[in-house]
Amino acid sequence: MGAIINFSLNLDKLDKSKVIKGKNGNYYNLTLSVNDEISQFGDNSSIYTSQTKEEREAKTPRSYVGNGKVVWTDGSISSVPMEKSQATAQVEEEVSDLPF
Repeated sequence: MGAIINFSLNLDKLDKSKVIKGKNGNYYNLTLSVNDEISQFGDNSSIYTSQTKEEREAKTPRSYVGNGKVVWTDGSISSVPMEKSQATAQVEEEVSDLPF
């Protein structure tokens, strides 16, 4: 295990139009970033709604939905190429009638 990160997610900030239906349930793509510096609140990680390539190229502001802190790390976190993500492979269609 490379790290343990505790975070809080504000469900009220989730954009319901970005919920996607997959084979095994409903999914919401999020991005977690870990910063080198600690904020005034003691956090060093942020969670925001994942952006499409078009949104990134258009410099659309990120929609932050939570924050957290790294509470343990062994110093050996590896990265996974975006195109190999299992969550992306399971996505089938968008869902707009969720109860939240």
